[in-house]
Amino acid sequence: MTSTHAFWLVGRQATGESDFDVTSPWDGTTVGTVSLPTDAQVEEAVAAAYAVRDEFAATPAHVRAAALDHVSRRLVERTEEIARLISAENGKPIKWARGEVGRAVSVFRFAAEEARRFNGGEAQRLDTDAGGQGRLALTRRFPKGVVLGIAPFNFPLNLCAHKIAPAIAAGAPIILKPAPATPLSGLILGELLAETELPAGSWSILPVPNDRMPALVQDERLPVISFTGSETVGYAIMDSVPRKHCTLELGGNGAAVVLADWASDEDLDRAAARIATFSNYQGGQSCISVQRVIADAAVYDRLLPRIVAAVEAQVTGDPNDDATDVGPLVSEAAAERVETWVREAVDAGAKLLTGGKRDGASYAPTVLTELPADTTLAHEEVFGPVLSVQKVAGEAEAFAAVNDSKYGLQAGVFTHDLQAAFRAHRALEVGGVVVGDVPSYRADQMPYGGAKQSGVGREGVRFAMDDYTYERVLVLTGLAL
Repeated sequence: MTSTHAFWLVGRQATGESDFDVTSPWDGTTVGTVSLPTDAQVEEAVAAAYAVRDEFAATPAHVRAAALDHVSRRLVERTEEIARLISAENGKPIKWARGEVGRAVSVFRFAAEEARRFNGGEAQRLDTDAGGQGRLALTRRFPKGVVLGIAPFNFPLNLCAHKIAPAIAAGAPIILKPAPATPLSGLILGELLAETELPAGSWSILPVPNDRMPALVQDERLPVISFTGSETVGYAIMDSVPRKHCTLELGGNGAAVVLADWASDEDLDRAAARIATFSNYQGGQSCISVQRVIADAAVYDRLLPRIVAAVEAQVTGDPNDDATDVGPLVSEAAAERVETWVREAVDAGAKLLTGGKRDGASYAPTVLTELPADTTLAHEEVFGPVLSVQKVAGEAEAFAAVNDSKYGLQAGVFTHDLQAAFRAHRALEVGGVVVGDVPSYRADQMPYGGAKQSGVGREGVRFAMDDYTYERVLVLTGLAL
């Protein structure tokens, strides 16, 4: 542990009995060794965060912004090194890992910008009624307290950034728990933050195992929880702490709708290429990857073979190769689960058009049609490189098919019809509608989150800052307005 912050560096601070190796899902090699914090060290980190909360909230905006700018710049300088680390611990193809570093660069830059303009205060005159004559209300936002950020494995750098950067920008101390499978990228952020002048205790990176997470969740000194991960774990956290503020970014089974007007050869080629890419990027391990394609009968017969061909053109293999589109899943167990779900669907009557094969932690990009509604694949999040294609008769049936899900994260609608785009925005029960593209588009500054069982609250730098803070009103009396 450093003298000012809690974080456990890869390898060189390992202590022996509490070490664990991070291994590559591609070839099983050891990527790094992490030293788990002891209970006493976790307590030290939480106590320090709680003790510094008032000081950190009062830290000048330029200090917090400078620290965030520093991390953004350092990520740029170390892009290739960090991308290689992400790829090694996660199995993500290197080209996608580089993109993830680029997104994290933007997250910290956006946060630096928001730190400089957030909480400027909003004035409201109160003399609209006689009793308010001579009074003015000034509303400002203040941190709710220490944030516990719990990040998943699929974007091990950028989703850690989405916890840390808004908290620092808002002046809220943060304890970050990275995913056990991918702690190294989060720890890199600790290295970069340690180069800044942020107050002691204002951030900590604690790679504790999942069985020690409940104690952190229950700790009353951590009143805000920001969780990204599975529906089961997220709602279990919320249910266990009903008086805490919880932001949950949970699962999805993203739908891409192709309407009848998206009908030219160029249109269909583009839709097929985007669907193939974003059903398989990150090995399909993204909450907004394409899992369902819902195509109007007018274009279905021409679109389907294009999708199959585009999926089969995806380059699978070594994630270290610049040409690789699809690498392994995060573990062999994850690939085995996908294999089981696909086998169940085929046994129930689904038609397998391509893929359906597993090799260790890798699963071949897969396309199914005629997926029975009562199969696991039809109603759960596969989190693997698998998509199904469904034929519908018209826009209304397409939108109803999107909504026929317990999830509602994002949807893509391929259409040129502006009126159809607005109808989709009104009808679809999701957190975001992407017109002319797949549901997998996310800009890191926009509000991101879902409806139904896809979660509660919104990520996106400024929107997370709103979640981490509350409004406090100051009423000034005796003013000559």
